[in-house]
Amino acid sequence: MYISLNLGSMPGFLAFSYHVSLTNHMNYDIIIIGGGSAGYAAARTAQDEGANVAIIDQGPLGGLCILRGCMPTKTILRSSDVMSLMQRAEEFGLYPVAAKANLSAIIDRKARLIQEFAEYRIKALKDPRFTLYQEQAHFLSPTEVQAGSHRLTAKAFIISTGSVVSRIPLPGLEEVGYITSDEALELRTLPKSLIVLGGGAVALEFAQFFARLSTKVTLIQRSPHIMSDGDEDLAHPVENRFREEGMTVYTSTHLQYFSQAGSLKNAHFLHNGKEQTVSAEVILQALGRHPNIEALNLENAKVQTHHGAITVSHEMRTSTPHIFAVGDVNGLHEIVHIAIQQGEIAGWNAVHPDKPPRLHDDRLKAQVIFTDPQVANVGLFEWECLQQDIDYLVASYPFNDHGKSMCLGETHGHVKLLCHPKTGELIGGHIVGPEASELIHELITIMYYHGTVHDMLRIPHYHPTLAEILTYPAEELANQLDASLN
Repeated sequence: MYISLNLGSMPGFLAFSYHVSLTNHMNYDIIIIGGGSAGYAAARTAQDEGANVAIIDQGPLGGLCILRGCMPTKTILRSSDVMSLMQRAEEFGLYPVAAKANLSAIIDRKARLIQEFAEYRIKALKDPRFTLYQEQAHFLSPTEVQAGSHRLTAKAFIISTGSVVSRIPLPGLEEVGYITSDEALELRTLPKSLIVLGGGAVALEFAQFFARLSTKVTLIQRSPHIMSDGDEDLAHPVENRFREEGMTVYTSTHLQYFSQAGSLKNAHFLHNGKEQTVSAEVILQALGRHPNIEALNLENAKVQTHHGAITVSHEMRTSTPHIFAVGDVNGLHEIVHIAIQQGEIAGWNAVHPDKPPRLHDDRLKAQVIFTDPQVANVGLFEWECLQQDIDYLVASYPFNDHGKSMCLGETHGHVKLLCHPKTGELIGGHIVGPEASELIHELITIMYYHGTVHDMLRIPHYHPTLAEILTYPAEELANQLDASLN
C-alpha cells in the first residue's frame, strides 16, 4: 500500500510525487534462513565480502549444536565419565568411592553452560552488521520469502534450517510413548530402566551416559553392528565396553511392535531370527534426524529435494542457482565443522557469482562419537574402498599393547591407517580408543597436506604419549611399501 502526495499542486512547490511505503517489504543482497552454526558462518562470510545480509530464525536462537546437540551432550557426558573413573578407584590403588549420580545437578550444570554458549551466539546474530528477523520463513517465489509480516527479497538465499528428530512409524511406539534426545537432556529423575533404539552417535552416547549413572540400559540396533556407517572392527571395542559396564546390546534385530504392561514399556523384536521382548520404564527413540524443510514451501522456490534432503552441488547450490543449502538440510553430513565449512563456501559463492566458486571437498570428512572408548574417523573407510574399487594398504595396532594407554588403564580399541599402495599417501585414519577425538587431528593434518606414512615416521612423537601409537601402523605400512618396491 502506498500514499501518493502530489506536492506540485501546492503553491511554491515543484511538481513531483512522494510515495510513503506502508508495507514491510525489504530487499537484501543475501538472506540466510536459519541462524545455527552453518547459517551464522554463511552470514559472517557474506557480510565480510561486503554483502547486505539478513538472517531469519524463528528461534530459540542459538542453533541445534549449542541448544540440543554437541555442547549439552558433551557436558553431561563429562559427568558420567567422572562417575566411571570414581567407580574404578580400586583399579588405580585408591580406596573405593561410593559414587552416586545427582541427575538434577548434572542438568543444572548443563543449563548454566548452554546459557553462556547461547548468549554468545545470540549476541553475534544480533550484531548490527546483520538484520535479524525472529520469524518462521517460507518461500513465496525463487526471489521472495515471507517472514512473519515481512516480505523480503534478495539476490541470493542460503537455507540452513538444520534437522529435526525423525518420527519412525513403528507399530505401537507412539501409543506407549517415548522420549527423544531433546527430552533426555531435560530429565531430572534417573529412570531405573531404559530401552535405547538406534546405534548411531546419539543413541550410543546417551545409552552409555545413563548406564554409567546406574540405569539398566538395553540397546537395540537393526544392523549387524553399531555405527553401521563405519567399519565393523571399529564397533566391536565399543560394544565390548558397553557389555562390560552392564549394558545389554542387541544387534541384527528387527523391531516388530511395542506394548505397555503397567508402568513398563515393552519392545518386541526378532534377534537372529528369534522372538525377544525387553521391558523398561522409558524408551529413548534415537533412530535419526531428517532435514527441517517442511515449512519452507520449497516448491515455490523451485528447489529440488531427494529422499527428504535438499539436493546441492559441490558449490552448495540447489537446483535454483541463486539458492544455496548448507548443514543438515542437504543431508550430506550431520557434523558441525562440515556445516560451518559449507556455510562459508555458500556465503562466498552467493556474493561472488562472477568469480571461480569455492567447492566442498569430502576428502577430509571427519567424525567423532564421544563414547568411551571414543571413535574418530577421517577420510575413507575400508568398506568405501572396497565398494569403490579403490586400491589401498591397511595396518592397525591395539591400545592394549601400547605403553601410555596401559599406564592410563585405557586399553580398549585400536588405531587403523589406510594408505595409497604406491605413494603411501594417507587416505583414511580411524581411532577407537582413549582421546580419539584429539588424536584424530594429527591424521587430519597429515591428510590435509597429502602426507604419507613415511612423513608420519619422520615427525617426532614425544614418549610416553598416546599419539605415539599412530607410528606403529605407519611403520608397518612403510615396510609393506618398501617390500613392494623390491
